[in-house]
Amino acid sequence: MKTKIIIFDFDGTLADTRELIIRTNQEAMKAMHYPVRDVDDIRKTIGLPLEAGIRTLFPELPSEALPEWCATYRRIFDVLKTRIVPVLFPQVKQTLASLHGKGYVLTVASSRHSSSLNDFLRNMGIDSLFHYVLGADNVTKAKPDPEPVLQTLRTLGYKADEALVVGDMPVDILMGSRSGARTVGVTYGNSGRSDLEAAGADYVLDQFSQLLSVVD
Repeated sequence: MKTKIIIFDFDGTLADTRELIIRTNQEAMKAMHYPVRDVDDIRKTIGLPLEAGIRTLFPELPSEALPEWCATYRRIFDVLKTRIVPVLFPQVKQTLASLHGKGYVLTVASSRHSSSLNDFLRNMGIDSLFHYVLGADNVTKAKPDPEPVLQTLRTLGYKADEALVVGDMPVDILMGSRSGARTVGVTYGNSGRSDLEAAGADYVLDQFSQLLSVVD
């Protein structure tokens, strides 16, 4: 079936937010008086909703401490995002514009909170290219559950075999494949080719612009 709709992850796929996320996590750990985890441990949680990422790093954390931790993270994030400003990966804006011009329906399904997600899309000048944007607070079940993809397809009136899901983490690939969509993994984000292939990605790309050859 010809691709009609493309569903993108945001962090690590469209924009380089790694340093901001890692620094925010480490500062939150200090503020909460927990051991500061290393970069690789934190990197592996990128793509998960905030609560799930914290739980992955600190499974012993009492449930009653989670709201304070999330609030601390968001407070620190709001300060650091003006100092560590995320940027789009090379050729992302041009490639998205080309896909949009060719008539593909472009959407975003992220584990980031929708307010932060929409702010980034707007500040990066790409918000007008997307027909639909989903954040973690817009779904009941987050990645790797297929709900974000299924909700997008249901809302916009497309079938899974008309969709392509693009992401940099295994959870993106699993979300897409569990919905019945084809999947594309990108290696320049927060995981490598072997992890994306192990998750079952149909395509693995080293550059975002190579997406044009996959959809045509």
